[in-house]
Amino acid sequence: MFMPLDFLLRSLTGFFSVALIGASAYILRQWYQGELISDRWLYLGIGLSLWSFLGFLPLSLFRRAGHDEPKPFRSNQVQRLVRPDGSEIQVEFYGSESAPPLILTHGWGPDSTVWYYAKKQLAEHFRVIVWDLPGLGKSKKPKNRDYSLEKYARDLDAVLSLVGDRPAILLGHSMGAMILLTFSRLFPDRQVAGLILVDGTYTNPARTAILSRLLLALQKPLLEPLLHLAIALSPLLHFTSWLSYLNGSTLVTTEVSGFTGRETRGQLNFSSLIGIKAPPGILARGVLAMFRFDETATLPKISVPTLVIVGESDIATRPSASDRMSREIPHAELKVLSPGGHMALMERHPQFAEIVRAFSASHLFQ
Repeated sequence: MFMPLDFLLRSLTGFFSVALIGASAYILRQWYQGELISDRWLYLGIGLSLWSFLGFLPLSLFRRAGHDEPKPFRSNQVQRLVRPDGSEIQVEFYGSESAPPLILTHGWGPDSTVWYYAKKQLAEHFRVIVWDLPGLGKSKKPKNRDYSLEKYARDLDAVLSLVGDRPAILLGHSMGAMILLTFSRLFPDRQVAGLILVDGTYTNPARTAILSRLLLALQKPLLEPLLHLAIALSPLLHFTSWLSYLNGSTLVTTEVSGFTGRETRGQLNFSSLIGIKAPPGILARGVLAMFRFDETATLPKISVPTLVIVGESDIATRPSASDRMSREIPHAELKVLSPGGHMALMERHPQFAEIVRAFSASHLFQ
């Protein structure tokens, strides 16, 4: 997920990647010109070059392989929704058409293929509906450059309209949970069977992440200017993002921010790759929108049954944020996945699916 903390980590890995490849090129050039005499400099330059482009291999290959590794598969049942702002939403359907609907909203950075396990495990009982947030995946970006939480909440309402009058459960992960809270404020009379808020927060995520004091102190003087710079330099940053993946630094930051060390090789690699496909300029606009997010006052006004799920070791949206949401939303319960991080929906997917299934069944099969 691309949150303020992830932006800071990605910026650091971008600088590291440029420095790494620059150092290798400089050392090899100086050795070739005779400025550096010892062959040790040659070996160092070659080593840094190999690290720059193949560093991901040892970090990936020496991890355990899972028996069912995630893949970016998509459904043949697709509907496209054209929105007034020029964006176009890719909506996909899984499971029986007659089953009760469960609408999944992914977080910022990946696309709906992040629901690999959820689609397989929940489609046996529900009509699982996933969608790509405009600007990500197969959904076209808005022409007016509106990446606000309110825009995405209105898009969610359009997706919900596809099920007609049938009661549905809305599930959102990370920024997706933030979209659900914004939806609850904008559409208080919209009838849904329940909400599931996964690894989310109720306010500016810089306030509820680890190192929150540092992030808040850096937000105005450093992070926001860097985000605007990222918008201007998006193609260049896209290139450095791929360099960061090749040298392995993206795998490290993905594990630190999303997992607890129990993830499989495929889960780590999949999460790393899905996070660098989106243009950095679009991701930066979304983070700027999240800085303005605050639905604290919405929490006590939510009247539908709500399930709050969080990974015990989540550092992107700390469990304290989920705990507060579960206490202030009138009909809410809290489930903690342990061990589990921000990507517990993948790392702990059997437990995650069972918790979602039990809650959804209790409010849909009545």
